[in-house]
Amino acid sequence: MTSFRENQTSRHPFKLRRSVLTVPAINRRALDKVAALDCDAVIFDLEDSVAPEKKTEARTNLLDFLANTDLDHRECIIRVNPTDSAFFQDDMDAVFACMPEAVLLPKVEDPDAVQSVADLIGERGAAEGLRIWAMIETPRGILNAAAIAASGRTAGSRLDAFVVGLNDLRKATGVPATPGRTYLVPWLMQAVLAARAYGLDVIDSVSNDFNDREAFTSECHQGRAMGFDGKMLIHPAQIDAANAAFGPSMTEIDEARLVVSAFARPDNAGLNVINLDGRMVERLHLDEAECLLAKLKVIQDRKVNPT
Repeated sequence: MTSFRENQTSRHPFKLRRSVLTVPAINRRALDKVAALDCDAVIFDLEDSVAPEKKTEARTNLLDFLANTDLDHRECIIRVNPTDSAFFQDDMDAVFACMPEAVLLPKVEDPDAVQSVADLIGERGAAEGLRIWAMIETPRGILNAAAIAASGRTAGSRLDAFVVGLNDLRKATGVPATPGRTYLVPWLMQAVLAARAYGLDVIDSVSNDFNDREAFTSECHQGRAMGFDGKMLIHPAQIDAANAAFGPSMTEIDEARLVVSAFARPDNAGLNVINLDGRMVERLHLDEAECLLAKLKVIQDRKVNPT
């Protein structure tokens, strides 16, 4: 059974992040559609998708939208411009005005980039609920992924998640966009390993061709198999496939229920290893099963109580 919550005891509080849709804050039509979409999280983008002369308008759009829209279960993340850009301080003022669940930092290459923003958030007296996500999308970011993730375990860090960005990484390295992401897989796995070592969630990169549904679905299943929690999306048409790929399958659900039921038997009380239909099952498998069923309950509750 594929584990959803490896190293659960060291991780931050659970959030469902199968589908993480990015929406340009400059696009009012796209913003207005968000509340009707079945994505788990939304990244409101003030960076790459907004031209320099449109940054102020994008911030105004976002402030107005979030002031008048109930996102319900959808986690709200704002992607700001780089910390050394002329737009960063105004972006952070918008973040403090909106108070999303997280701020997403682009092109993070070392722990200092995360800590400096954590310090700024602390200086502004923001609640602990305002977290930090880091885009890992440059060669230095990949090389330093473990050090960046480790900073998430320091006091006041606020770091909760990595988001891998392959477009910038391809550009910087010259690796082409080929089916199967063959030459990029080692770097993707490096980001996953670093995130898991320090209890962070990790979100797979966007797939640029949203019209190729078959290729996108295949990439989702590949990301799930590599250990990603979900996928960053660029179009609402990608949501259903991401939710399906990164959600629990019926086979996994049945297996999880079987494991939980087996450990609940009186004769297995206190045992760390049991015999389940001729298979050795450890208590760590029980932890995984319970986490999967908790994830399933969140998904089912949303279906019962839609927005």
